[in-house]
Amino acid sequence: MLRVSAYPLVEVDEAAALVLDHTPTMGVERVALAHCIGRVLAEDLSATASLPAFPSSAVDGYAVRSADAGKALRVLGESAAGRPFSGSVEPGTAARILTGGVLPDGADCVVMFEDVQLDSEVVTTPTNLREGSNFHRPGADVRAGEQVLTAGTQLGAAELGLAAALGFPRLPVFRRPRVALMSTGDELVEVGGKPGRGQIIDSNRWALLAALREVGAEVRGLGIGPDQSDALRTLVVDALREVDVLVTSGGVSVGTHDLVKPLLESLGTVHVGRVKLKPGKPFTFATLSDRKLGFGLPGFPVSSLVTFEVFVRPALRKMQGFAQLHRPTLPVRLAYDARATADRTEYQRVTLRREGQELVAESTGSQSSSRLMSLAGAHALVRIPPGDQGIKAGTVVEAMILALP
Repeated sequence: MLRVSAYPLVEVDEAAALVLDHTPTMGVERVALAHCIGRVLAEDLSATASLPAFPSSAVDGYAVRSADAGKALRVLGESAAGRPFSGSVEPGTAARILTGGVLPDGADCVVMFEDVQLDSEVVTTPTNLREGSNFHRPGADVRAGEQVLTAGTQLGAAELGLAAALGFPRLPVFRRPRVALMSTGDELVEVGGKPGRGQIIDSNRWALLAALREVGAEVRGLGIGPDQSDALRTLVVDALREVDVLVTSGGVSVGTHDLVKPLLESLGTVHVGRVKLKPGKPFTFATLSDRKLGFGLPGFPVSSLVTFEVFVRPALRKMQGFAQLHRPTLPVRLAYDARATADRTEYQRVTLRREGQELVAESTGSQSSSRLMSLAGAHALVRIPPGDQGIKAGTVVEAMILALP
């Protein structure tokens, strides 16, 4: 038996704005560098010292005075990385220097090994020496007090290397959101089980698990939720004591066994109960107690993942402090006639190929919300506005990029 939904159909952009308006940012924790990979910096980071901290050679060669160009110079010693020359370079002298070695006092340039003539411990330099050549001045890379990283930056290899070079063993980062993930429906069986008549294997939970981990969430799996309201409520209430976000798949339509919307209503405030989106009309968003969030995603596989991309992923990135919340977009030229839906915005799945300087979008075939193959291997989502015209092949549109070819 179907019920009439009490929730109005909300425009996609309005629903997305409602989600982000009600999404809090997580707290800050200081984490050792080894555990900062992929995390988001919570505070601007400024250099406590200059890099390099001393004048260091960029090549293997000899540290000399530019005023001694073309002269035969006596080699006094060597400056290697970590083992600086203790003396100074006076007129008529030079010091052998290796890459990364400290430029000795008195020297103002470095000449490379291959550009000199060596006779025992006497080196003759070329006539075109230039002051300041072949060494890095203190602060050439980073000056003390200079801001080097901004809050909202995701920490990758270069960022962590820079933090380490500046002597930061720990960094302030936003906490990762803890997410409880659950599928609902008595028709579902676990992967590896044998479906009975009218049953299907639960694939949504595994797809969403991958999507949640990719966006940086810590996931607690709740398995397949029961289709009994009391048992479902107990499972969810217990989980909410330990997590920040609840993500469910299925149970958000208007059938008598679709229990997620009533549950979210009883636990908080439902802000979105239906959205003008294809696929994904039954998408539900609620705020719960203690600033926690609840997302009820549709049960069809593609609907579940598309609503995750449009609504859930940006919210989880906001919680982690990302400066950029949304997937990047690029202009693409349609290679097919994109049919529109009369009353709903549609996100069509496409593959991309390069033709010269352009990206060309091809449909992945049938756009049925149950056909997961339409998303497997898709490079992008193309947004088709509602109406009866569609978009003709050859038109350039913006595409949400999932992966580049």
